[in-house]
Amino acid sequence: MAEISFENLLSAGAHFGHVTRKWHPEYAPYILMEKNGIHIINLDETKQKLDKALTFVSEIAQKNGEFLFVGTKKQARDIIQQEADRCGMFYVVERWLGGTLTNFSTIKKSIKRLQLLEKEGSNIYENMTKKEIQMLNRERIKLADQHRGIKDMKRLPEVVVVVDGYHEITAVREAHLLEIPVIGIVDTNTNPNSVDYPIPANDDSIRTIQLIISAISNEILTTAAGKEKVLEDTSANDEQELPEAQVNAAEENVAVEQETETVEAANEHVTANQSSEKAADAETDAEEEKSEEVKETMEDAEVK
Repeated sequence: MAEISFENLLSAGAHFGHVTRKWHPEYAPYILMEKNGIHIINLDETKQKLDKALTFVSEIAQKNGEFLFVGTKKQARDIIQQEADRCGMFYVVERWLGGTLTNFSTIKKSIKRLQLLEKEGSNIYENMTKKEIQMLNRERIKLADQHRGIKDMKRLPEVVVVVDGYHEITAVREAHLLEIPVIGIVDTNTNPNSVDYPIPANDDSIRTIQLIISAISNEILTTAAGKEKVLEDTSANDEQELPEAQVNAAEENVAVEQETETVEAANEHVTANQSSEKAADAETDAEEEKSEEVKETMEDAEVK
């Protein structure tokens, strides 16, 4: 797990909240004090909640789960897009379209339309006037801006990560309707119970957003790399065990062949002995028959 220290959070300005008149009563357990009309967030609580969220991220990444990063605030857009691309996950940085999760079937149709417009060599532009082509280009640009971060998303994500649970309340509500866990950076003006894994911190600070989102992205990458290493080690062990198994099988085959040859040789010896005994018995019978014939001949001669 990526370790973020108390000093890292402090230097990023994660402890600054909103003015006291904008606070949410449910946020009280995470407020350390009030200073100059501003609430100060308890960074010990922030670190504890962040570690809990990272543990959950690791569990989901271990199961090849998909994450959707949401940050439509000006301060968060570039960071969300950069970190989501880095860990190979999906993101929304433009206006959140109502029904992106709850009406995902319609969103997929819109994405298919975008892919058709972007397809090279498409016949859709044939036999069209300049005005019609211009309208299609405008539609393509609009759809590309709306869906650029979820264009390759084939199914609903396992986790939604939001910056500012208050600003992204629509995305949070849709995720809750579909029982999708939500990890969110929440400031003093937000109800921390609105997300499943709240991270109390300053959601207006670029450095704080960068610190927390990059930690989540690093956790996803670290877990994926760990899984690949385990698979490689398992494959290597299987390859090492395979020759040993082949050698053992060959030795067993040799032993079986030797035993078979021994049994066959013993059977041949027994057969040969039996043949010799039969031959001796035949000779004895022949001699006895011959002696009887001679004896009978002599008796006939005496009678004559």
